[in-house]
Amino acid sequence: MEQAVINTIECFADRRSSVLQNSKSPCFVRLLGWNGHCRDALLNMDAKLSQQMRAGKLYYARCAGLPKLLSAEEAERYKGCCDCWAESGKKIIRTRQDSISRTNDRLAMQLGEACRRAAEIYRSRRDSVTDSMMKNFIVKLLYWHDFVLGGLRQWNADSCIKVVADNAGKEQEYLFYYFLAQAGCDVLLLQSREDVQGAQNQALSKAAVIGEFSHAEIPAYRPCAGPEDNTGRVIVKIPRHPGRHSQQEPQHRQDFQYRHPISQPAAEKSFEQLAALASSIVMITVYDKDGKSIGAGSGIMAGRDGYILTNDHVARGGYSYSVRIENDSTEYRTDELIKYNTMLDLALLRIQRKLNPLPVYDGAKKLARGQTVVAIGSPLGLFNSVSNGIISGFRMIDGVEMIQFTAPISSGSSGGAVLNMQGDVIGISTAGFDRGQNINLAVGYENIRMFLRGFL
Repeated sequence: MEQAVINTIECFADRRSSVLQNSKSPCFVRLLGWNGHCRDALLNMDAKLSQQMRAGKLYYARCAGLPKLLSAEEAERYKGCCDCWAESGKKIIRTRQDSISRTNDRLAMQLGEACRRAAEIYRSRRDSVTDSMMKNFIVKLLYWHDFVLGGLRQWNADSCIKVVADNAGKEQEYLFYYFLAQAGCDVLLLQSREDVQGAQNQALSKAAVIGEFSHAEIPAYRPCAGPEDNTGRVIVKIPRHPGRHSQQEPQHRQDFQYRHPISQPAAEKSFEQLAALASSIVMITVYDKDGKSIGAGSGIMAGRDGYILTNDHVARGGYSYSVRIENDSTEYRTDELIKYNTMLDLALLRIQRKLNPLPVYDGAKKLARGQTVVAIGSPLGLFNSVSNGIISGFRMIDGVEMIQFTAPISSGSSGGAVLNMQGDVIGISTAGFDRGQNINLAVGYENIRMFLRGFL
C-alpha cells in the first residue's frame, strides 16, 4: 500500500483519499510520542473534521478504545458472516452493518480482501492457529468494524473515511486498524504512551516520531458546534414528493431484527406503570467552554456503567454537561462524550453513577402503524413529562429510517424515550414540526442497537 508522508496531526487532517479507487491509496500511520502542540492540534482536527462530516464531505471517527467482544447471540451472527466469507473463497464479506445499510457488492469484495490480508498476517505471527482461533479473530474484526463505522450509511468510490485511534495496544487491535486501512480508510494511531508491540517489524504502517513517550492525557473527543435554528430544534426537510416515502420506507427485513425465539412476549403495562419508567429518563443541560448554559434536552439510561443516550444535536457544541435524574438531588457533571453519529443524530455521554437502563426493543415483532406508544422527556424544561399517542408512519429522512408518531413533544424532549406498551425503547425522540400538529420523528431501535453495540 502506498503511504503518504504524514508526520503531524495536521497533515493527516488535510490528507484526502478515496475509497475503492485504484488511483489513490489510503494511509496507515503511527505518530509516536506527544508534545506540547499535540493537544491543540488534535482538538482542532476534531472540530474541523466533524464539521466537514456534518456537511457530508467525509466520515470521521475517533476511538478511545475498542469494546470487549459482544454477547454470545451477536457473536453467532458474526460467525455466520465469517462462514459466508469462507464459502466465497475468502473474497466477499458482509458485516452486520453492511446488511443493514444495503451497501454495494464492490464494498463486500473490498472488505473480503482486507479481511483475507489481516487473517494471513494473524496466522503468520503464530506457530499454530486453529480454525476456532481464526474465526474468533475474524468475528472481532467485523464487530469492531461495525462499532467504529456503524453510522456510515453510504460507502462508495467517492467516500473519504478517516479513523483516529488513541493508543492502540494489543496486536489484534493493530491488525483491525490495518484491516480498516486495507478496506479504504485513512487511519492514524496516536501512540502517545508507547508503540504497538511488534509494529516496527511488520511494515504494515508508517511511523513518525513527534515527541517523547509520556502519560499525558489525550483530550476526549468533542465534536464541533453545528448550525441550529433559534428554537434549538432540529429542522428536518420532508421530501416534496410523497411517492418517495413509499419507495424508501423501511421494509423490516430479517436483517433488521434481533429475535429471541425462545422468549415469550412481555405483558403490556398500564400507563401508570410506563410513567414510572421516567426514573430511567434524564434531563441534560449543555454548557459551553465558559460554563454558560447553551441548551437542554433529554436522555435515556443506556448502560449500567453511567452511559446515557441522547441526540447528537442536544450534545452538539457542548464542552460539558449536567445530568439530572428523577428522585436524585445530585447534579452529575461530565465532559465525557463517548461517541456520536451525526447522520443518526445520536450521542452517548457517561456520568459517574450506576444506572438502571431501559431495555431497547429486540425487534421480535415488527412495529405497525396505529401501535400505541408513550413518550417521556423534558419539554420546555418540564422534567420527565409523559405523553401518549400512536405510530402514524415510517419515513426515510436523509437516508435514515425514522418512526413518525403522534405523542406530543416540544423543545427539550429531544433525546427522550419513545416506548411501546411493554416498556421497551423503540425510538429516541429527535424532531418535531412546528407547522403540523403532533407530527414528530424518532430514530428507531434498529439504529439505536447498532449505535450502542458494546454498551448495552
